[in-house]
Amino acid sequence: MKIAVIGVKSMPAIQGGIERHAEELYTRLAARGHEVTVFCRRYATDNRGEYKGVRIKRLSSINTKHLDTVTNVFLASTIALFSDYDIVHYHAIGPALLSFIPRVRKGIGICTTIHGLDWQRKKWGRLSSSFLKLGQMCAVLFSDSLITVSDDLKKYFSDKYPRREVRYIPNGTNKPIKRIGAQALSSWGIERKQYLLFAGRLVPEKGCHLLLAAYRDIDTNVRLVIAGADSHSKGYADGLRAAAREDSRVVFTGFVAGHPLEELFSNALGFVLPSDLEGLPIALLEALGYGLPAVCSDIPPHLEVGQLGQFGQNGIVFFRSGNVDDLRRKLDELLADSKNLRRQANEARARVFEMYDWDEITSTTEDVYFSIIGRSHKVKPIEDKQPEPQDGWPSSNQQENYECPDKSSL
Repeated sequence: MKIAVIGVKSMPAIQGGIERHAEELYTRLAARGHEVTVFCRRYATDNRGEYKGVRIKRLSSINTKHLDTVTNVFLASTIALFSDYDIVHYHAIGPALLSFIPRVRKGIGICTTIHGLDWQRKKWGRLSSSFLKLGQMCAVLFSDSLITVSDDLKKYFSDKYPRREVRYIPNGTNKPIKRIGAQALSSWGIERKQYLLFAGRLVPEKGCHLLLAAYRDIDTNVRLVIAGADSHSKGYADGLRAAAREDSRVVFTGFVAGHPLEELFSNALGFVLPSDLEGLPIALLEALGYGLPAVCSDIPPHLEVGQLGQFGQNGIVFFRSGNVDDLRRKLDELLADSKNLRRQANEARARVFEMYDWDEITSTTEDVYFSIIGRSHKVKPIEDKQPEPQDGWPSSNQQENYECPDKSSL
């Protein structure tokens, strides 16, 4: 099967949930023998040709807040129209605005994954929000299959468009590599189990301004690490740094990926995600995969992850979204009861991997593609499956300072 992927900035992922989703999904589909082409932004990726079996096409864009996506997606959609792809898969409602272009060619299958209601994001003005709502409508009208990454998003589309079939296929997470070494921590002047971690883009809907306001009045030596870069929201990110200028406990790392990010997750005391808008946050799934207790806003996608079926306690503490005082109280609760919450979080790890497994997600997406083109198939075994865990953590030939969890300290 020949698959074109549109709406992704980079491959491999630099930052952003969509890019992480695309990397995990399409490298697995390529390993199953499918011919996958991902259209990326020229400025965002250095890959020329291929990444883990995925073909990379770097296209230009007008790299401004309002024109970056639409110009890149227009070029990609036009190329897809005159190519022989079986499936063109759009990611997010902004790119879906142009999904009518390849629809012109008979026999091509259109798929759209909704990662969030982007028109609700605070960085967009009234006109931009209107175009994003139009993109949402195009996704509904022109897609052979409409996918959402959370049950809450599925409910929204099912209620608003009752005649439209909607599939739920979540984001996923991998069994993590635990890195106890402190090389990256030392560069930022932080110590193991002596910091709370936020990891994500520095945009208003992630709620970092609420986190700083709540943390400011907490009497603690536990530091706050904010790992991430701005995304067409430099003014907001600069405002965060200005607000924290007088508090030496706050550390801004900038963009972090790879081993340094794994080190941050491995050694944190807890994780904080105060967002007021999400699809299904991969960062939260990763934190739970590391066995970190978490403080999260009580928005539906977070509550969905917090349920994890019917298994009970999971180390997540919820606060009322947008309420600084309640966030402050819940941060105090995590700091006061971190060992008990960590025990709960470690007990929940297996359930996280079971419910949000990238291999299962790949199989479900593959089934959707074949249902669109009406072809029976036999699934090939995945070639790059994650190694089985040992004592709760996977092994790694690259991991020199591997350490199993100290259960006596939980």
